[in-house]
Amino acid sequence: MHVVLTTITPEAAETLASKLIEERVAACVNILPGITSVYRWQGEVHRDRESLLVIKTSTQALSQLMQRVAELHPYDVPEIVALDTSSVHPAYAAWITAACSANTIDVKTG
Repeated sequence: MHVVLTTITPEAAETLASKLIEERVAACVNILPGITSVYRWQGEVHRDRESLLVIKTSTQALSQLMQRVAELHPYDVPEIVALDTSSVHPAYAAWITAACSANTIDVKTG
């Protein structure tokens, strides 16, 4: 499984998160509102209010997820950072894999 990070405008965060879940390229998306990003873009320093999306996906869905984030994201160059996970509880990893495929299981009941 992988954790993918992207920052986005607060107005677009929930729409992107919902779309990724609906398309089954993500199992879960946490929206962390109220972050401030300071960065250099086109020769100028910017300071923007953003939301951070913490996206959980399967190894099999990672490429498609990254492609969909790039296509749906409102930024010209969106942050898309995929982190490999080496230690994940086996039941949670199985749920992530199932949720990103047609065969889903409920996280509360297994």
